[in-house]
Amino acid sequence: MSKIITILGAGESGIGAAILGKKQGYSVFLSDAGRIADDRKATLDSYGVEYEDGGHSVDRILESDEIIKSPGIPDKVSLIQQAIAKDIPVISEIEFAYRYIPEGAKVIAITGTNGKTTTTLLTHHLLKKAGYKVALGGNVGISLAKLVAEGGYDYYVVEVSSFQLDGIVKFKPDVAVLLNITPDHLDRYDYDFQKYVASKFKITENLSHEEAFVYCADSEPITQEVAKRKIDASLFAVSTTKDPRWQAYMENDHLIFDYKYKQKSKKHQIPVAEISLIGKHNMINSMSATLAALNLEVSIQDVMHGLKTFVNAPHRLEPCGELDGVQFINDSKATNVDAVYYALDGVKADIIWIAGGIDKGNEYEQIEALVKSKVKGLVCLGVDNEKIKTFFSGSLKEIKETTSTVEAVKMAADMAKDGQVVLLSPACASFDLFRNYEDRGDQFRRAVQELIGTKKESV
Repeated sequence: MSKIITILGAGESGIGAAILGKKQGYSVFLSDAGRIADDRKATLDSYGVEYEDGGHSVDRILESDEIIKSPGIPDKVSLIQQAIAKDIPVISEIEFAYRYIPEGAKVIAITGTNGKTTTTLLTHHLLKKAGYKVALGGNVGISLAKLVAEGGYDYYVVEVSSFQLDGIVKFKPDVAVLLNITPDHLDRYDYDFQKYVASKFKITENLSHEEAFVYCADSEPITQEVAKRKIDASLFAVSTTKDPRWQAYMENDHLIFDYKYKQKSKKHQIPVAEISLIGKHNMINSMSATLAALNLEVSIQDVMHGLKTFVNAPHRLEPCGELDGVQFINDSKATNVDAVYYALDGVKADIIWIAGGIDKGNEYEQIEALVKSKVKGLVCLGVDNEKIKTFFSGSLKEIKETTSTVEAVKMAADMAKDGQVVLLSPACASFDLFRNYEDRGDQFRRAVQELIGTKKESV
C-alpha cells in the first residue's frame, strides 16, 4: 500500500506538492478550508488528486503518514497540533521537494525580511545568462515541488520565507543567502523577535563545509546570531563598508570581492556604474547574488554582463520614463519607511517625492535628514495625508495633495526641474485608493507615459 500524504492548502505550494506526490507514487489527498479555484481543481483532476474544499475531514487527515502544510497555516492551529500529538510528521513543501532534487543538481535558497525577490531574480538571471539550466521558484513564483516534478534543471534558485523554513528537516541548499532581519510577521512568533531570527537561521542548520552561507554583515541581528552559532558552512559576509573580515564590500564606487574559494585566493572589482540596480540595499543584493554565482563557478565576466543587463521586477525603483530632463521612478513596493530610506538614499539627484496612503504607524524620523537634504517637493497621494503633511511641513516649502494618480504625476512634473527625479515611494499601504501596491505602480507608470505622450504631441 502506498504511503498516504495529505496536503493542507491549495495555493501554489500545495498544488506543486500534490503534483510531485502523485509523480512519486504517493496516495495524495488535498484539503483546503476555503474554496479551491476552478482552474486549480482542473489541475488536480488532471493529475488524479483527490481533494476537498470548504473544510477539513479531520479524522481522515489524522490517518495520514505525513502532512505537507501551506506556509500560511500556523503551527498553533488545532489540526496541526492534533497531528503533532499523533506523531504525524508535518513538513513544508520545500522540504518535500528537496527529497527529489536530482543527484548533482544545486539549490540556491535566498531569504531575508527585505530584498528576497530582487536577489532571487538577479541570481537566476546571472546563472541563466551564463548558460546554466536553471529554474526560478519558491515565494517568487512556481513552487519548488512543481519545478522538481517538471525536471530538466541542474540549478534551482528559490526564494524561501521564514514560514517555509519552519517546516524543514533535511533541506540543505548548496548556497544559502540571508540578506537581513528586521521585525516582521511577529504575530506568528509570539511577538518574540528572537523566535523570528531563529526561524530565518534554520536555512543554515543542515549546512556543512561543502556549502556556502552568504550573509549581510550590516544586519546586526544576523551578525549577533552568527557569533553565537556554530555554522559549519563556508561563510561569506557582505557589507557596504570595507573590513578585512568581509568577503565582499563597497569601496570607491566599486564592489570588491576578496575571498578564498577551494583554497585559492580570489579578488574581483565591479564598478557600481556597471550595475543596473541602484541604492545601497541593492548593492548588498548584488554582492550576495554575485557570491552565489561565483560559488557555482560562473565566470566574473558572465557575472558582470548579468549585473549590467538585469531588469528588476516592477515597482522596485523602476524607471518609467523621462520628460524635459526629469526622470520618473516607480517604487510603489516601498510600503514602509525603511524601504523609502533606501530609495531616497539610492537616488543620486534632487527629488520630487510622491508618498502617502494608509499609514501603518509610521515614524518618519528615520528619513527626516534625507528629506531635508534631497527632497524639493512632496505630493501626497492618499485619502488622509495629515500625518505625513504635518511631519514634513517644517522641512519642505512645497507640499501638495490629491487622490488622483494622474494629477499627482502632473503636480510632481510641474514642480520638478531639469536633472531632478520624480519618485513614487509611498511609505504607506495602498488600499485607500488602489487594489494593491502593483495597481498603484501600474497607474503611476501609465500616468507618466500618458504625460510624456501628451507633451510629444503638443511639440
